[in-house]
Amino acid sequence: MPAISIAKAPQPAATNPQQIRNFCIIAHIDHGKSTLADRMLGITGVVEDRNMRAQYLDRMDIERERGITIKSQAVRLPWRSGIDGQEYILNMIDTPGHVDFTYEVSRSLAACEGAILLVDCAQGIEAQTLANLYLAMENDLTIIPVLNKIDLPAAQPDKFAEELAKLIGCQPQDCLRVSGKTGQGVELLLDQIVKQIPAPVGDPKAATRALIFDSVYDSYRGVVTYVRVVDGHLSPRDQIQMYSTGVRHEMLEVGVISPEPMASNGLGVGEVGYLITGVKDVRQSRVGDTVTTYNNPAKVALAGYKDPKPMVFSGLFPLDGAEYPMLREALDKLQLNDAALVFEPESSAALGFGFRCGFLGLLHMEIVRERLEREAGLTLISTAPSVVYNVTLDDGKKLVVTNPSEYPDGKIAEVYEPIVKATILAPSEFIGTIMELCQQRRGVQKGMDYLSEDRIEIRYTLPLAEIVFDFFDQLKSRTRGYASLDYEPIGEEIGDLVKVDILLQGEKVDAFSQIVHRDKAYAYGVSMTGKLRELIPRQQFEVPIQAAIGAKIIARENIRAIRKDVLAKCYGGDITRKRKLLEKQKEGKKRMKMVGRVEVPQEAFIAALTTDSDKASEKKK
Repeated sequence: MPAISIAKAPQPAATNPQQIRNFCIIAHIDHGKSTLADRMLGITGVVEDRNMRAQYLDRMDIERERGITIKSQAVRLPWRSGIDGQEYILNMIDTPGHVDFTYEVSRSLAACEGAILLVDCAQGIEAQTLANLYLAMENDLTIIPVLNKIDLPAAQPDKFAEELAKLIGCQPQDCLRVSGKTGQGVELLLDQIVKQIPAPVGDPKAATRALIFDSVYDSYRGVVTYVRVVDGHLSPRDQIQMYSTGVRHEMLEVGVISPEPMASNGLGVGEVGYLITGVKDVRQSRVGDTVTTYNNPAKVALAGYKDPKPMVFSGLFPLDGAEYPMLREALDKLQLNDAALVFEPESSAALGFGFRCGFLGLLHMEIVRERLEREAGLTLISTAPSVVYNVTLDDGKKLVVTNPSEYPDGKIAEVYEPIVKATILAPSEFIGTIMELCQQRRGVQKGMDYLSEDRIEIRYTLPLAEIVFDFFDQLKSRTRGYASLDYEPIGEEIGDLVKVDILLQGEKVDAFSQIVHRDKAYAYGVSMTGKLRELIPRQQFEVPIQAAIGAKIIARENIRAIRKDVLAKCYGGDITRKRKLLEKQKEGKKRMKMVGRVEVPQEAFIAALTTDSDKASEKKK
């Protein structure tokens, strides 16, 4: 969301709900949502040509560098309809496309009455296109199918119009054809938004209810809350309260985003805007909460959102232990801006104090870490990602394990691991290689459909632990980048899982333990012992590195001892003299091994625990 600037002249009071249209743009990643939003900003005149830049609504450097949208962005557009000549207000929300940011999309859909389903007519329908379409259908939104990038030489609008029409249940000619780059067809699309999407419904005389769909922290003005008004009216200087906490605030400013924040005289039914109360406590403005007035509070809260379930867990530790309080503060502020982030304190014998964080996926994890480092100036170590397991012991006791160090040592009856339903869309020539990859990852095929002659949809159930590491990278490399993946959790299944411990000179090192499938335990043990042999410096005595499942050793490497040349002073003379010196050294090494402890340097911990993506980013730097 944009940083709050000095307010311009106040805008007129609330608009007639019949003149408002609320819609969002949903699509697969890289199908042109932000480019289409740019053209709409230019055509409606809210951004002058001299101020225009590509990806105008993407405010974070990281979004612009990677060319992806991470945060939903709301903007108010004025539009004179070419059908009836009347003035309308269009509230548009540009949403992310990646599966890891689906929660942003679901919140945007709850604030709208309609959605533009955008499909790149050079690439066609992809996995996230389907996922976002089903989300919009669940919310009973009016869907306008749009084919984008018709100016490309590789565009096949007729072919994909038929696919899209089959999917939605409309006629191919109903699919609008636009080019976000050149602006072709965008004015017609704006007219169709006015014509097809219904006006917001609400009671202007009822008790005020407004849904918080986003929040952001501004270091000068405190928490800025973004709301969609459902009933009633919000005016400056109103006394408001949050439904869930009952905390009372005075509104200092209320306004709209067009696309910069502009103070207004109030927000009415169906309007989207921002509130500033001067509150500095980030926990008092929870996404999904209902804002109501203090003098006439609403009796029933709005439905809000389902809490997102983290899919992947990873530990985040500051490199310098003194930065721990700064990391806590930075996570609090980031959670306000990213409601899908979950964290709790954790300590590690190797890495000190840090936080166990839950993410919606690997890209989400990477983005959160990069934002913390950039926005708060921290240097962080992240441990290898893991998932949540439910363990049942022989005595019937149940445990939830989010970290290998929590895995019980006693007799285990059953281990349940999370299972996801994966949908893969790809050209049909890659069926064999995709099926081979899924079977390697313990997948079970659930179905296969041809969307057209040369495009296929394959459905698999897979353990989440098998796809959080490098499944997507492998899928992309095996299909030359053409495949797309979408997944959703569907429950748990019993798995043959074991905890692999790493022992240094017979002592367990918790930080290196990992929960893996029994078939892959040996490979993990061999790779970790080999890695540690390179990383741990040689000692005065020989150090065995072992990988074990319980009491059974499955892999071993030795770090050879540093030996002093005790024979250096013997030049010539009797062989018994040399033998005596070697025996004396041997006895000394034996005593040293009994009392000596292996000190693992911090660098070795970091190198062994850091994920491969971290190493890749370090190489880039």
